[in-house]
Amino acid sequence: MKKSIIVTTSLIAFAMINAFAAPVVLDGQDMTSDKIMQIANGEDIKITNLAMERVRNSHNVLIKAATTGHKIYGLTVGVGLNKDQKMVNTKGTLTKEVVKASTEFNKGLIHAHCGGVGADLPIKEARAVMATRLNNMLFGGTGVQEKVINMYKQFLNNNIIPAIPSKGSMGEADITILGHIGLAMLGEGDVYYKGKKMSAKVAMADAGVKKISLFGKDALSIISSNAYSGALAGLALAEMKQLTKISKYVYALSLEAVNGNIAPMHEVTRKLRPFPGFVGAATKITKILEGSYLWEKDSSRALQDPLSYRDAAYILGTLDTSISKLDKLMNIQWNSSDDNPGVAIGVESTTNRFQEKKVYVNADGIKGAVVPTANFEPMPWVVEFEANAIVLAHNSIASTQRINKLDDPKFTKLSRFLGTAKTVHAFGAMQKPFTALTAENINLASPLSLISAPAAGNIEDIATNAPGVITKTRTQIENLYHILGMELIHAAQAIDLRKQKNPNLKLSIKTEKLFTDFRKVVDFLEIDRPLTNDFRNAAKFLKTYNL
Repeated sequence: MKKSIIVTTSLIAFAMINAFAAPVVLDGQDMTSDKIMQIANGEDIKITNLAMERVRNSHNVLIKAATTGHKIYGLTVGVGLNKDQKMVNTKGTLTKEVVKASTEFNKGLIHAHCGGVGADLPIKEARAVMATRLNNMLFGGTGVQEKVINMYKQFLNNNIIPAIPSKGSMGEADITILGHIGLAMLGEGDVYYKGKKMSAKVAMADAGVKKISLFGKDALSIISSNAYSGALAGLALAEMKQLTKISKYVYALSLEAVNGNIAPMHEVTRKLRPFPGFVGAATKITKILEGSYLWEKDSSRALQDPLSYRDAAYILGTLDTSISKLDKLMNIQWNSSDDNPGVAIGVESTTNRFQEKKVYVNADGIKGAVVPTANFEPMPWVVEFEANAIVLAHNSIASTQRINKLDDPKFTKLSRFLGTAKTVHAFGAMQKPFTALTAENINLASPLSLISAPAAGNIEDIATNAPGVITKTRTQIENLYHILGMELIHAAQAIDLRKQKNPNLKLSIKTEKLFTDFRKVVDFLEIDRPLTNDFRNAAKFLKTYNL
């Protein structure tokens, strides 16, 4: 019952978003993490005419190649170890028999690739997956029929969300996961619609959406893609972009809370060792702290702070650098074709070498190529996410150590555990939650992409575990939001205690606003109270705080 209520609430929220927001335009070239998040959150999509023209041209190239005798993986021959078996002989005219054979082959291919496990993806994530794959198809390297594109659009805009299992992909194309989208397009399997999980057939009939028959390379194009892991990567990046912005504000207030030294971020310091990430973070933090009392003379201020404070611009800047690298890599992934085979439009052979020339087609005014690829390989960005996991762990460690310093009178010259005359233990026992989360983030920083075993008849003998890599990264992000939320609670408590000693204490304009806004969410700890809800509310505050 509770699950049904949650699903209903989500779909009502989607409907409200759709009522007021402009559709997200997809063109196969300009997908971003922000767009993935917008569509995931329920916004409708619109497809450009130019993108649809590429889809039609790509399909024409594919079919012309098949009818002129090309051997095409997933169309005229089988897939995987079965690539040695002829499936559909399309040389010559597309007769009714050929079309029927291709349709049956496509249906069988979808059925044979639906085998995920685990709970269904949340609606938000399933929408992100469909949007990501749709945009890949709009690049024009897939060869699908136009009606496949329209089905993705109808599913998204009618909130017919296929029930997609969350586990079962090795990360070399998410074939066992994505098959469930094709299954729903056939009017089979389950979907989420109007707050309920129901059969795709019933939901599509209610929405006036007709099932489709797949043909040519449609089924392979639906299943053979990294859209699942690529979509999760988009959500992770959107979450991290907010995280890295807000973390600098939390750190700035924390530095004011400990009465720290700004010298490690001075302009002259930055010029002495100009790593771009460090320079960018240090510049941002000093701007945030403009007007703060930290710029004024204070004989009690330490000459050099503990490293978690002193090195913060390097640690935070490294996260910025990591996100920037990932953003560039993922923009290639989202706006290109990871299909095998891939279809190129309007190209001609420039060589007489047989092995190269044979992939091209040039007949009846249709020019292009259908070429076997390894473009389903996500290694370039998976290993960068693995590196990012280490960066997230370092940021977790640094935040944890800063909180410990805020609890220690040796560093703050304030009360032990930031208590008051009315507290018994204040934050004394509250060092455990963020320490536990940091330990988890350190463990999650261990590489997962190296672990694999041969599959698919010993053909797929390497893998990246891409979905698992991104999933653990998103867990780290969630944990770090909570850790930073706890740092913000401690920093705000220390600021209140300082203001009790010095009512004229001057925070910067930006940290004063952060402090004031946060106090509307989490109160000063005057007497001991359960802090579970405060911790949750602090993390939620950071996720949604508009900078």
